[in-house]
Amino acid sequence: MYAIFAYPLYGLLAYIGIMLAAFVGYTFNPSAPLILGFIARSMSAYLALLICAAYGTVASAILKPLGLHYKYGQWTTGRAFKYLAQTMVGVDFTIEGDGSEVLENTRPAVIVGNHQTELDILMLGSIFPTGCSVTAKKSLAKTPILGWFMLLSGTVFIDRADRAQAMKAFEAAAKVMREKKQCVFMFPEGTRSYSEEPMLLPFKKGAFHMAVQGQVPIVPTVTENYSYVLNVKKKRFNSGKIRIRGKVGFH
Repeated sequence: MYAIFAYPLYGLLAYIGIMLAAFVGYTFNPSAPLILGFIARSMSAYLALLICAAYGTVASAILKPLGLHYKYGQWTTGRAFKYLAQTMVGVDFTIEGDGSEVLENTRPAVIVGNHQTELDILMLGSIFPTGCSVTAKKSLAKTPILGWFMLLSGTVFIDRADRAQAMKAFEAAAKVMREKKQCVFMFPEGTRSYSEEPMLLPFKKGAFHMAVQGQVPIVPTVTENYSYVLNVKKKRFNSGKIRIRGKVGFH
């Protein structure tokens, strides 16, 4: 029994120790390589994600019997991640103008956005309105803690290898959207671009199928290219503020 708790705790302490050492080395050594900062902030971001996924699992488990997991499960977890990551990673996504009002007041809807890197999960946490869930590949449901949270909070899982099952998932999600005035966020590109310049990859059809099936508007959001903050190819990860815009939906 001791080993069940001791080994994960030792692993976590070692992880935190390596992360702090990387931060100290990068911060106080002017000649430190960029990859040291990349390692430090990446480890910090994953730790923040793990903490918030654990919080979201507990929160969603409490909200589900009350029928409130669809409305608040991913919203409360996303906001926790936003504020924790601001402190631990130094990255802040900010939605400009009336974007927050557009996202909060346009429902049900399919919200779409450009997909750049793994950091987009922080973007989601920063802009999610209440009553919104994300789509994810089906395999993520089996991931400890993160998968538990996603299952409990109403994530729409898509089996990319089986088109028939994917369409059934879209149909079920469209029904929930209509009945609960729910929003669903999707990345129509389907994969990350990792681009250093503003660009979009070709769109997949999923988001548009869901909008048609649900007879709901599509609300586009645009996140500025943030390769100056995170550039995975060059192993560079800086602190910074990243701007997002949301627009009134179209049918």
